[in-house]
Amino acid sequence: MNDSAEQGAGEGTRAVRAGLPEPAKNEPTLPGPVFAAHFHLPGEVAGPYTYGRDNNPTWTLLERAIGELEAPGDDAVETLVFSSGMAAISAALFSQLRAGDVVVLPSDGYQALPLVRAQLEAYGIEVRTAPTGGDAQLEVLDGARLLWIESPSNPGLDVCDIRRLAEAAHAQGALVAVDNTLATPLGQRPLLLGADLVVASGTKQLTGHGDVLLGYVAGRDTEAMAAVRRWRKIVGAIAGPMEAWLAHRSIATLQLRVDRQCANALAVAEALRGRPEVSGLRYPGLADDPAHKTAARQMRRFGSVVSFTLPTRARAERFLEALRLVEDATSFGGVRSTAERRGRWGGDPVPEGFIRLSVGAEDPEDLVADVLRALEESGR
Repeated sequence: MNDSAEQGAGEGTRAVRAGLPEPAKNEPTLPGPVFAAHFHLPGEVAGPYTYGRDNNPTWTLLERAIGELEAPGDDAVETLVFSSGMAAISAALFSQLRAGDVVVLPSDGYQALPLVRAQLEAYGIEVRTAPTGGDAQLEVLDGARLLWIESPSNPGLDVCDIRRLAEAAHAQGALVAVDNTLATPLGQRPLLLGADLVVASGTKQLTGHGDVLLGYVAGRDTEAMAAVRRWRKIVGAIAGPMEAWLAHRSIATLQLRVDRQCANALAVAEALRGRPEVSGLRYPGLADDPAHKTAARQMRRFGSVVSFTLPTRARAERFLEALRLVEDATSFGGVRSTAERRGRWGGDPVPEGFIRLSVGAEDPEDLVADVLRALEESGR
């Protein structure tokens, strides 16, 4: 931050001011994006900016902002931004693993992980999987080089005890990476729970407007982060300066959006509770959710995603067609509510009628009314 007095600031103040440079007369508070492939570089190579694939001043400010949210006051944490969440996931995995290593992935995690698994195995890396719930990954941890955690899991919203798993992994010398996309840094801080790396898609709630593809990796392990940086340089999976600037601008409203969306998600979840056509309702913020006790110990906010199952694929599709405020779209975390039948993609171990509902920032009364009306119409 640009003022040491802000180090003890509240989350809203921190989000609004995160990563801003020192004030300079007649200069913008948040400088515009720097579009540069190369920089003036006379004489010996020196300074932070040499070539656009290595670094960029616009990235620097965004990376500083994200680091301040993931680990407030911890200057040892380094953050690197990427062109997408998948670029960040790939960097965190492939920069740390070698042929003969063992990695533990969640069996119920992000849909693209099976594709990553196939590539890891092609490189001679042993991949083990176990569900997120019940800390089941502990059962296959022996001999692992890296433990990959996704909590809450997407799309099933199971939660594991991050601190417990991290302690067990570290006891046998394994690194721990946590995908924090669904929670955001305002929902939980994995680095403070023992993770070595935190990875996220900034496409989702971090930026929140559905107009930016972005990812990041943050961590305080110098060697691990150096490997991630090297991977980014080799692969060239870099964020564009405009995307980085838009992301930084959007972070200023993160707390406002997260608080509103989490409150709305709870209201929608409570409205769905007890509906005869709804089964498998999941939201970690519900007191009777199977994950609530664990989530409440490590999360400060429970996210904007609610999941549930309708009796059939046809009923789910009629429900989505009947919605008026909620758009039928993939992704989650945006200010505009979206929903989709996850089974249409394949790859997720969910029933045909499974719905992932990403709750936006609309008025809660309007959202609840729209969802309940769509449920009624879809049953006719």
